[in-house]
Amino acid sequence: MSTLAHTMMTAARSADSGLAGPGELDRYPYAEAPVTERLGAPSWDGSDPELGRVGRRTTGSRGRGLHGQLVQQLGQMIVSGDLGADRPLVPEEIGQRFEVSRTVVRESLRVLEAKGLVSARPNVGTRVRPVSDWNLLDPDIIEWRAFGPQRDNQRRELSELRWTIEPLAARLAAGHGREDVQQRLSDMVEIMGHAMGQGDALTFSRADAEFHSLLIQVAGNRMLEHLSGIVSSALQVSGGPVTGCDRPTEASLGHHARIVDALAAGDGAAAEAAMRQLLIVHPEVERVVPAPREH
Repeated sequence: MSTLAHTMMTAARSADSGLAGPGELDRYPYAEAPVTERLGAPSWDGSDPELGRVGRRTTGSRGRGLHGQLVQQLGQMIVSGDLGADRPLVPEEIGQRFEVSRTVVRESLRVLEAKGLVSARPNVGTRVRPVSDWNLLDPDIIEWRAFGPQRDNQRRELSELRWTIEPLAARLAAGHGREDVQQRLSDMVEIMGHAMGQGDALTFSRADAEFHSLLIQVAGNRMLEHLSGIVSSALQVSGGPVTGCDRPTEASLGHHARIVDALAAGDGAAAEAAMRQLLIVHPEVERVVPAPREH
């Protein structure tokens, strides 16, 4: 096993246990694990039962501290429909019921506003915005949808988006014969192979996410590069076997290796074909995303 593979697998296991080694997670900046702290579940006697539900939710927050957790909680409630469109959000009420400061509430609402979930206007206040205004490409919103009532639609839409983005990225990446990138992609395949052999699904998924993100970033298209985070989010929240990347298998590993070989040979068509095969390993995907017509 290479030094990189050993280090990455150790880092993944340490992250999973909460005991990261010195510098390990800094070297491999994967998605931050959810924090374990929760906002307290206050006792609610008010006239707003929907807001009362937030205290009973158990999902974690991407952010740190009360601010990140409040963003997570309110965001989940909006995306799930517990707080419907045009619903007023009164900062003073939120602060009292969650026992957080005005500053925490104000900054949390600003984050949600940046994501398109709420709007704040003079003489109107802060209100929930309709789905058509949401930034559906925001990683947090992708996650909230993936674990909410819209999970099936989110999985389908992510699969369709990946089918559109990644084969093209693989074709374009074949024209960028950078040795450092080739080595890095090969390292990821090696790590995935060792992880699969040890039954280490966490390390496999992290190496897989880095593989796909790196491939998009080296495609030489800045607009595609901007979407690399979406693919990473898709890999993290798929919630089931939708594509060949969603569980460690020999077939999945083989398709990744063939992509690397095609890139090394500068064969864009072969790289694109291998990526398409990877994305339809599971039969149900073919029903969701039909193969393009031959011209």
